[in-house]
Amino acid sequence: MRDYRAIVPKQPPVDARFPGPRVVAGGFAILTTNAGLGFYGLAVYLNAFSKERGWEVASLSFGTTVFFVVAGIMGLYVARLIARYDIRLVLVAGGVIGAVALLLLGRVNSPWQLFAVYALYGVGFAAAGLVPVTTVVTRWYHRRRAMAISVASTGLSFGGVAITPAMKWFVDRRELAGATPWLALVFVVGTVVPAWFLVRGDPAASGFSPDGDRLAPGAQAPALSGTPYRAALRSRFFVCVTVGYVLALGSQVGGIQQLVKLVEERTTASTAAFATLALALTSIVARLIGGRVFPRYPLTRVIVVLAAGQMVALVGLGLSQRVWLLFAFIILFGATVGNILMLQPLLIAERFGVREYPRLFSRSQFVGLFGTAGGPWLLGYLHDAAGGYDTAYVVAGGLSLAGAMVFSIGGTAENASDHSIDGAPAAAR
Repeated sequence: MRDYRAIVPKQPPVDARFPGPRVVAGGFAILTTNAGLGFYGLAVYLNAFSKERGWEVASLSFGTTVFFVVAGIMGLYVARLIARYDIRLVLVAGGVIGAVALLLLGRVNSPWQLFAVYALYGVGFAAAGLVPVTTVVTRWYHRRRAMAISVASTGLSFGGVAITPAMKWFVDRRELAGATPWLALVFVVGTVVPAWFLVRGDPAASGFSPDGDRLAPGAQAPALSGTPYRAALRSRFFVCVTVGYVLALGSQVGGIQQLVKLVEERTTASTAAFATLALALTSIVARLIGGRVFPRYPLTRVIVVLAAGQMVALVGLGLSQRVWLLFAFIILFGATVGNILMLQPLLIAERFGVREYPRLFSRSQFVGLFGTAGGPWLLGYLHDAAGGYDTAYVVAGGLSLAGAMVFSIGGTAENASDHSIDGAPAAAR
């Protein structure tokens, strides 16, 4: 078994190009597929099962909760696997498992079967998701990390633009049983192919340092720097970021997963399809702008402002009945969605460095599953109890505001951790 924490450098050909952009492109393609058929796609499956089977929204929302719980737990194991094995093997395994789950989804005939399939889907989603993709990007980029992560993670939103609306149209016409075999094929091709041909696990193995500097002949690969795992785990910053994301992502994921049904209840099915498109398209533009602009400002302040903006968007969605108002708040929601998700890996990598990044990020995501898994269920329960989404989205807005308050007491993210060893600050940044 090869330990990928101990990479032996090699000297690339003189004319060899830095593979970092290709790695980012591979991460973009993987997250596009994963988000389009998974993260955003869950809202389409919920709506389809509600119409085709007549199951209660609360029960279907619990299936979404199962998905995120399993994905969060699996993320802890993914962090260990990518430290010991070629990261491409983990991504390929995730693509195959996710495709099998989608194939089975069209054959679900009872809620317990749905929960089992969603659990399997959660395993594939985690293994071909944010933890491995953001880990490999943080290995390849230090100085330009914000822009690299923003480009790779834009795949999350692009999936909502390029895949989810077409997927909803396809599912509406062929129903789940006829659509899911094709969705499974898209999932396996969209994850396995870029993972194997574009992604590389570590720059030193290709003869490069992060950001494209060549390693001198015979030079040792630079040691990964950063704060020790236990010290980072006990820090106020890590606790506040993690708890803040429980609240912010709980309200966000709940709002996204119920969005198609909310808009369809208040308008039409075709308008609901455009709602996901508007949300994802806005998220793409906002994330690319954020990747360039946010590094100029304290990242903690940025996340506080974004969480407060998300609160306004969610409350507005809950109280709006007119189409133009709904879409105005969807656009505001999309502007916060992409950037809040992008900032989680940036905050952790910026403060604690890359050495323990996979373990810290996966642990933060694991705790965050109480939000990402509970949010969809909570909004579904409130929908059924109140007979609509007004109360549900107002409550979600309150959770996002609470997240902003927690972020505000966490302290600064700027720690120059990529230029320090064992958490000791460097003399100069």
